[in-house]
Amino acid sequence: LGHEVSVEFDISDEVTIEAVALYRPALIVAPFLKRAIPESVWRDTVCLVVHPGVVGDRGPSALDWAIMNAELQWGVTVLQANAQMDAGPVWASETFAMRDATKSSLYRNEVTEAASRAVCAAVKRFQASGAAAPASGAADPRGRWQALMQQADRRIDWKSDTTQTVLRKIRAADGTPGVLDSLFDTPCHLFDAHAQTLSPLQRPGQVIARRVDAVLRTTLDGAVWIGHVRRLDQEGSFKLPTALAFPAETRKLPELPIAIDGPAVRSGWQDIRFEAKGGVASLHFPFYNGAMSTAECGRLNAALLFALGLPARVLVLFGGPDFWCNGIHLNVIEAADSPADESWRNINAMNDLAQTLIEATHRLVIAALQGNAGAGGAFLALAADQVWARRSSMLNQHYKNMGNLYGSEYWTYLLPRRLQRSYGATAADVMQHRLPMSAGQAAELGLVDAVFGDHAQGFVDQVRSRAAALAASVELPALLHAKHQQREADEARKPLATYRGEELQCMRRNFYGFDPSYHIARSNFVRRIAPSWTPRHLAMHRCLKSSSQAPAHQIEEPSTRRTFARGSGFNSLEEEKL
Repeated sequence: LGHEVSVEFDISDEVTIEAVALYRPALIVAPFLKRAIPESVWRDTVCLVVHPGVVGDRGPSALDWAIMNAELQWGVTVLQANAQMDAGPVWASETFAMRDATKSSLYRNEVTEAASRAVCAAVKRFQASGAAAPASGAADPRGRWQALMQQADRRIDWKSDTTQTVLRKIRAADGTPGVLDSLFDTPCHLFDAHAQTLSPLQRPGQVIARRVDAVLRTTLDGAVWIGHVRRLDQEGSFKLPTALAFPAETRKLPELPIAIDGPAVRSGWQDIRFEAKGGVASLHFPFYNGAMSTAECGRLNAALLFALGLPARVLVLFGGPDFWCNGIHLNVIEAADSPADESWRNINAMNDLAQTLIEATHRLVIAALQGNAGAGGAFLALAADQVWARRSSMLNQHYKNMGNLYGSEYWTYLLPRRLQRSYGATAADVMQHRLPMSAGQAAELGLVDAVFGDHAQGFVDQVRSRAAALAASVELPALLHAKHQQREADEARKPLATYRGEELQCMRRNFYGFDPSYHIARSNFVRRIAPSWTPRHLAMHRCLKSSSQAPAHQIEEPSTRRTFARGSGFNSLEEEKL
């Protein structure tokens, strides 16, 4: 909308008060608030709080309760901060249909999209009316105060809870705080649950099998796969794949393998799924939070080779509904005996994936981004011939925030090739841009070829239709021939092995060098340790010389419109080096 936005993480009241004094914003937006805004701030400046609930809903567990209560429709409200939490005048609101999904997935999709629309509406309303709050409309009949959801509210009774009840409880706590329970007589928090039908039924509450890293636990009328846990008997523990958290116990369980092209409806959960129709093959890989461990990279590479060996001339890589890919698996790396060694293995496994895609000259490969992509995942997508993205997907196309990582996945080959189509942008511009990039912005730079689809299923349907048209096109053989010739010319000019060696030489310094920034940032990330300051590339107000020299920002003038965003700070981990 043309406004200038500066960001301050919600670290303490003193820091927030100081930031507001430095920037003197016309408007403050709190998109992810965990505690009250200081009175001295909201009394002097309009503060708009984004609440993930319908009008009239109040309390810190809005979406948790909506999932637990099986609401069919929910909403987002933008309200003005005052003396009562979530009780100020309403500036805008949006509603959306609820899916059977985790809290995290709903946040990333329906809540984020509704919040974006509501915040834009509220800012425009503020611009038109100034600080005058709108007249409060009628509250939603479901709107009421709801207390913080406790573990007692989430408790699973394995003897009497159905599969759907267990799923609802775990989904309402995913990705935080998880459901307090136990596995193998060890207290832990449960995450990442998926339904499984069983016939005949077995005694509920038993852990009866494993598949890859997940374990199968019976319910009253079926079973659920539990993919991730956080053990509570270990100091400093963090979320891990279940088999990695309980290696000795899960090794004793019978394995229930599933064919890569097995029907998911009958066979239950699988983290890599293949399908083929006509001349199009598709791979789905909804890895948890989009991270890929060394082992997951290996299994996905095997699936890729399987798909590329089939007659289908077009291969679509769908990733997952929330994330296409976010690169190496930092939690698995942190749990390794040598995180540096596991980092090295993981980045090489990611490179193997990218190499398979780059060298697949006999197939047209499409990366279809249903959700977000970050770091190595964003560059892995560029290894495809075409990148199609859903309109609401975001790219974090850099590695810098994770301890100044250099990055690999052949980005030094793939990125300049893409930027040749753009106007003046360089690889350095992209790699130093330490902010998320919308699919539309990425398309302007040439990193994305097509942006479409307002809703998830509509995007998937359009991808399938477009891919089928490409597979049937009489021009496809010429496209594949040109692709093969270009790869041969590129290889003659500079071999892929040279790009890989140069990148890994820099990555080796990140993993094994004297600078521990990557290891510190990774440890903070997996343990959810919030930063103690806001990075300077976000906090423009920290660059101002003094509050006395910083003029108050008036929102009426387009050239000086400024909005100040106040957030929790969990998404950025590293201060720029001084």
